[in-house]
Formats: sequence, structure tokens, C-alpha cells
Amino acid sequence: MVVMSDTKKMTWDLSQLVEFDDTAYIMERMQAVVKVAEEFRAKHRGKITQYDAKQVLETLREVDRITLEYEGPFTYAHLFYDADMTHPDASKLFNQFMNSSTQVNQLTAFAELELGQLLKEKPELVEDPVLAEYKHYLEKMVRQIPYMLSEAQEEMAIIKDKNGIRAWSNLQGDWLSTRTFELEVDGEVKSLPYGEIIQYYQSPDRDLRRRAHESVYQGLAQDEILWATSLRSVCSDHLEMVKLRGWETPMTQSLVVNDVDDETVDALMSTIEKNVGVYQDYLKLKAKVLGLKKLGNWDIIAPLPDSPERKYTWDDSKAVVTQAYDEFDEEVGQWMKDMYEKRHIDAVVRKGKRSGAYCATWHKGETAYILQSFNGIMSDVFTQAHELGHAMHAHLGTRAQNPTNYQISYCVAETGSIFGELLIADKLLEEAKTKEEKRAVLATVIDEFGEAAFQVSTRVWFETLLYDALRDGKHLDGEYVSKLWLQARDKMYGDAVEWLPEMKWWWTFKLHFYMPGFRYYNYPYVYAQLFVYAMYRLYKELGKEFVPKLKALLAAGSSKSPRDLAAEIGFDITKEEFWQKGIDQFKEFVKGFEATL
Repeated sequence: MVVMSDTKKMTWDLSQLVEFDDTAYIMERMQAVVKVAEEFRAKHRGKITQYDAKQVLETLREVDRITLEYEGPFTYAHLFYDADMTHPDASKLFNQFMNSSTQVNQLTAFAELELGQLLKEKPELVEDPVLAEYKHYLEKMVRQIPYMLSEAQEEMAIIKDKNGIRAWSNLQGDWLSTRTFELEVDGEVKSLPYGEIIQYYQSPDRDLRRRAHESVYQGLAQDEILWATSLRSVCSDHLEMVKLRGWETPMTQSLVVNDVDDETVDALMSTIEKNVGVYQDYLKLKAKVLGLKKLGNWDIIAPLPDSPERKYTWDDSKAVVTQAYDEFDEEVGQWMKDMYEKRHIDAVVRKGKRSGAYCATWHKGETAYILQSFNGIMSDVFTQAHELGHAMHAHLGTRAQNPTNYQISYCVAETGSIFGELLIADKLLEEAKTKEEKRAVLATVIDEFGEAAFQVSTRVWFETLLYDALRDGKHLDGEYVSKLWLQARDKMYGDAVEWLPEMKWWWTFKLHFYMPGFRYYNYPYVYAQLFVYAMYRLYKELGKEFVPKLKALLAAGSSKSPRDLAAEIGFDITKEEFWQKGIDQFKEFVKGFEATL
């Protein structure tokens, strides 16, 4: 439960990111970096292809210094905007953020291209001991070489994206953040933003859960033209870039960005497809526990009927989460306490706030900032533990790596966060006084895995269907996109769930489908879920001996590949047998859940 006295504690303090907490100053700093980029261009353009190892090292370190110097104002603008998109200063700063980012990317696009050309001609530089600090970065660069365009083409792509796919993505996010949905609660009709209405998805009142879903998706359906046009534009743009860059498949870009390969992702997704029955069996078990013949989609993450109706205050959540991390490792526990005490978390529910939750690393500050919408329910506590797991990653990685070596694969990026969820689960299970409390915690863990591993896999299948349809000449209007979504969804859920007809519009709100930068954003969540569950089994075997293994993995940032990081703790991520270990841990949690019945 959130009370008024919590409001300041639950609002982040962005002033720490900048020397002066002043809009004009932050605007000026974001403008100033454009000048710095111009000077960098004048100094290095046309020369990098002739550099020796020492000169390459100096250039990379220069980039890192510039990043650290100007990171704060850009992070401030981005976070301010996501916390309150309706604030005029936030919009002003975000516009400058977009403009300066575009200009800097244009001005510096040559550097990566020239470095790629240098490495193409002198691949031995990757192994030069002078560049040991940046070795894996250079290895990743070599992988990108076949897909690089000319400097002029790269600059044109950046310009195109600003008012193209990035604009469509921003429109989708802005539009969703300002929608309100009417819902009758306790006899009163309320008009609620998305970030607030979703708390009722987990209400103990089944009718209220159903009406909340109906309200949201009926509302989203009214704007189907906007959602479909945005999605069609983003996906069509990507297919054009696939042809232009010569990516083998629409997923190739994502594989390169995430530093993984087809063999790994194929093994991962094949394991999921072979185990859809495992998830369906759990959903049928949950229906039985709820006293239903079949779950409605509004019941999938519902609390159990005998679950204690506990509401958490902000201080309650802080206490249990920080203690869970402290018991894992005292150093990490202190960092987590600092996140609260230094007000690095914005958790107040407000109209105009971006939906969902995330953690943004502040490299120079060796810390992070977290955005979420806290309504005081158990899942909010898990979300907080999840995002603080990202902060644990940030605290370790920024102390050990330069910014260039902290461009973390999205597959690895979820490692600390999901492990944090399991730490809080252990803590809540330890504190549970009754089998009903224990069952409620286990249900939360199992439901989260179901959503993050199994449900998210449907998004991967869905995205493939979108690209296949576009290449077949299909027009992706709202109804056709919904048809594809239902095809992917039903492949996962089979006959285990009854769906409201409005749920065909589920795809409309999910930011991940619209994000510019690269497509196939979702399989890394599946990867991380199974990877961490397998790792958690090892933690249970080794106890405290495991702690330095996790800390070393998180501290490595992007200085090693996901495959190498896994190998260092004894995992082979190219084999289905490894991924099955994650499924087996899921089964163990389900077994524990059944034991409480």
C-alpha cells in the first residue's frame, strides 16, 4: 500500500546525474557534445584505416572518455521524459536528446566503418596485446564487417530512422502512456492510466480481473489503425534493411547485437517448443486450484483464492528486498540499500509515465536508476527485486569495465535481474508461516517463469510470422496482425486457456514490438530465464561458493561472449540438454507448489 508520506521516497532524484539541475544547462550540454563529435570527426576521419594498435587504443579510450563526460545529461533527459511524458520540460529535453543523438551518430558513423575496414585488412590486430582490453569488442566488430554499409549510407540510415522507425516507436509509446481506461471498482467508475489499471489483473476478484482486461483491450482496439501502422512501418523498414545490409535472415542483426548464434537460439527455442505441454499442464493445475474447469486469460497470473491478501508499503518492500540481497552478499546488499537511500528509484504511479519497468545504468556514477509503477502488490516486490538485479549488474560491471565493454548482450543483461527474483522468492518462502503463504510465493515464481519463458516465446514466433507475411506480400492491417498473433499464441497455450475475444489485440501495447534499433528483442528473455534457472540449481548445490562466480559473470560486462561466460561456469549453451536444465528447475517449483495442496 502506498501512502502520501512515501511519495518523495518513491520519486527519483535525477539531479545527481548533472552538475547543475537546470533545463537550460542540460540542453546546453546535449548541444555541446555535437561540437565534440565534430572535433572527433575532424581529428580521425579518413585516418583510422591506417592506425596501428596504439592509435586504435587511444581512439577507443577517447570515445570512452567522451561517453562518460556527457552520459549524465542524456540519461537525465531520457529518464525525465519516461517518468512524465506530459511535462513540457521533459518533452523539450527529450527532443534535444533525440536531435543531439542523431547528429552525434551521424558525425561518428565513420569511426566504426573505418575500424571495420582496418580489421578486415589487418585481422591480426584483434590479437595484439596492446588492444587486449578491447579484444572481444574487436571480435564483435569483425563479425559486423560483412553487413556494414558505406559511410554515406550509414549516415542516411541514421537520418531516415529519426523521422521514420524512431518516430513510429515514440508515437506508439506516447499514445499508450496517455490513454486512460474506465473501470468500476467498489461501485465507483474510475478513469485509470495503463500503469495503474494493470494492478487489477491480479485482483482476487475474478470479475474485476476480467473487466480490467476487457476495458484495456476494448480501448486499445479503438486505435488499431495507429498500432498496425506503427508495427507495419517498423517491420517493413527492417526487411528493407535486411536486403540492404545483406543480413541472412531478419534475426541476423539481433544475433550479432546479442553476440550469440543460430545454433544457440535454435537449441533454446526448440527446447521451449518441446516443453509447451509442461506449461499447459501447470495452467490446468492452476485452474483446478482456482476451482475452474479452464483458466480464462484473466486468470493466468491471478492470485490463488486462499492467498493472504497482503499489501506492501514502500518500506515493507525495501526491507524484504534489501535483506534478500544482503544475505546473498553483503557488498551487493549495501549497493541495494544505496539505491533506495539515494533515491535512484521512481515508483510513483502517474499519468504520462512509461508503462512497464526498467533499470538504466549510469556508468560514470557506477550505479543505476530504476523506473517502475508500484501499487503495493506482491508482483511489484518481485519487479523491484528484478530491476535491482539489473542494478547489481550495473554496480559490478561499471566498476570493472569501460563503457565500450559494457555494451551487454540482452541475453546476459537479464541474468542479474532474474537471479534477483529467485533471491526474493527464497526470502519470502523462508518468511512464509503457512502453506497458503508458501503456495502464493511459488505461484508468483511459476507464473513469472511462465510469462517470461513460455509466453515470451510466442512473441518470437509472432515476429517471424510478421516478416514471413510481409515477404509474401500481405498487408498487415490490424485484423491480419491479430490473426498472426492468435496463431503464435495458440501454438503455446493449446486448449489450456479460454480467451476473451478482445485479447486478439494484445500485441498492440507491447513496446518491444515497436522498439527501433533491432528486431527480435524477445528471445533474450527466454534465454535468460532458462539460463538463470539452470544457474540457480548450481547455486543451491554450491551455496556461498557460487557467489564469486555470479559476480565475475556480471562484472565481465561485454568483455566476453555469452558462450564463453557460460563455459566458465560449466555450461554449453549450444545444446538442448543444457536448456532443459532450466525447464527441470521450473518443474521443481511446480512440484513444490503441488506439495502445498
